Amino acid sequence: MLANIILDYFFKGGPIMWPILIAFLGALAVILDRAFWWMQHRSSLKPAVQEQVREDLGNGDFSAAWQATANTGDDYLDTLHEGMGHAHTSMLAAMQLRATQTVEKAEARLWVLSTFITLAPLLGLLGTVTGIMRSFSFVGDDQLAASKVSGGIAEALIATACGLGVAILSLLPYNYYRRCAAQLRAALERWINHAELLVNSAKHHGHDLEDWCRTLLQK
Repeated sequence: MLANIILDYFFKGGPIMWPILIAFLGALAVILDRAFWWMQHRSSLKPAVQEQVREDLGNGDFSAAWQATANTGDDYLDTLHEGMGHAHTSMLAAMQLRATQTVEKAEARLWVLSTFITLAPLLGLLGTVTGIMRSFSFVGDDQLAASKVSGGIAEALIATACGLGVAILSLLPYNYYRRCAAQLRAALERWINHAELLVNSAKHHGHDLEDWCRTLLQK
């Protein structure tokens, strides 16, 4: 019953409903894709290991930190592992590069959602214009003029409502995922800065990460 009502409104909305439907399906696909990515990201985090690695870095136990951060799937630990592996050149630059890749993955395909936020209302507006034009084309036609004019107006209103609906559906998740990506970027920056401070602290106590890295590479 509900499906019949939806189909009825869909066809009353005119041909512009097809691109609006494509926009809706595209937005829904991106929303589900981002939800799955963030679920994977959050489930891969290992707070206990992160805390232990911080302690290892501060104590200068780089070998333990290196082993604990190997192939974890945790973006924070992977970032540190990448930095430790390039400590003989630039640990900070290596970590920043790895963090940038993570943030890019977090923001992937959000531009598609942003496009639909703008495109869907414009498609609805186009449906409004074509519907009203269709209504005026029947003005002066005495035979069934009223029903035909009302049909064109209905087409205009349905297309507008659906276009706005797709934009609203896209806007809320878009802002949410942009906020999540901004928080991830800030958290990675704090993690990198904290790791650098711990390494510098260990260096003052006679534990040089660069020397350890060169020894690792020679093995």
